[in-house]
Amino acid sequence: MNIHEYQAKEIFRRYGIPTPKGIPAFSVGEAVTAAQKLIEDTGNEVVVVKAQIHAGGRGKAGGVKVVKGAEAAKEAAEGLMGTTLVTHQTGPEGKVVQRLYVEQGLAIANELYLALTVDRESKRVAIMASSEGGVDIEEVAEKSPEKIHKVWIDPAVGLMPYQVRQLAFGLGLSKKASKGFGKLVSALSELFTKEDCSIAEVNPLIVTEDEDVVALDAKINFDGNASFRHAAWEELKDLSEEAPTETEAKAAGLSYIQLDGNIGCLVNGAGLAMSTMDTIKHFGGEPANFLDVGGGASQEAVTKAFKIILQSDAVQGIFVNIFGGIMKCDVIANGVVAATKELGLKVPLVVRLAGTNVEQGKEILASSGLDITPADTMAEGAQKIVELAGKGA
Repeated sequence: MNIHEYQAKEIFRRYGIPTPKGIPAFSVGEAVTAAQKLIEDTGNEVVVVKAQIHAGGRGKAGGVKVVKGAEAAKEAAEGLMGTTLVTHQTGPEGKVVQRLYVEQGLAIANELYLALTVDRESKRVAIMASSEGGVDIEEVAEKSPEKIHKVWIDPAVGLMPYQVRQLAFGLGLSKKASKGFGKLVSALSELFTKEDCSIAEVNPLIVTEDEDVVALDAKINFDGNASFRHAAWEELKDLSEEAPTETEAKAAGLSYIQLDGNIGCLVNGAGLAMSTMDTIKHFGGEPANFLDVGGGASQEAVTKAFKIILQSDAVQGIFVNIFGGIMKCDVIANGVVAATKELGLKVPLVVRLAGTNVEQGKEILASSGLDITPADTMAEGAQKIVELAGKGA
């Protein structure tokens, strides 16, 4: 689950992490008022107007404006609010800016990079820091990997002081800056664990001319699996930033992620869904989605899944791949038939059933009178839907 920068900074401040003073704005008028207040409170006319979208690369895309004075802040806000911002993370369609964050300007002496993330290989939280802040960390990793310093937190003892000193030394920080960096890293480590984050990133983390260490940016992703522990997360969601189909699927109890391909997938089980997509790609196709209907989906859920898949105009075929354990193949078959009749399906449909009540399921499909192509294996089904979708392209 993603949240906006200004929301992440509110959480940062709760843990004592230094951030610039800032005020969120939901209109141009609010942005001007925010700029005026910041100028009055800080005595500094330099303010920064930032577009708030769930994507990185805003600065390079023109989504961050450093201006002087409230009138200039108004012009910057007018130039951002309601526009479509295209970054390397949004894709060519971009994202519409509907929120702004107006922040005080600071005198920057140095820009750094800092992030905490889950390292699945070591099964520990990894801390990455680099002297190359404010740029794409992927580019640094490729061209100058020696500039990225890493430590791993042992869950039994937590972040150790020597690890903090190791990072500070690698970044070449002064004694004063190292002290501030140490406090910030320790606080961010506590935040990461208590808030159930999957990533907490600061890019850039700055050292001011007074050698204070401040989080100039903030990115937090929460681990959705921990949502039951954090009721407050619901208030942080911005549904306008999420694909409507994904929101609709979640409300229906379906695990759905929209992709860019042309073959819709309806599968039970996350592992089987991933294998199905891999098999489709193996035969030259491109999945249009990840969709796991779960182990106990009803006929109604299957119909809903079809409707969600078909909301994408790019879909030129659907592959239903079911391995019946708890899920019964006859229930899926009835759902497929009902959905096909209700929706008047106009794209090729390939169905592979295996497991509990498979013969009953196959009989239901065969006797339906509908144009449904059967398959006995996942590979056969994937190959057939790729061929059929290609003919309809």
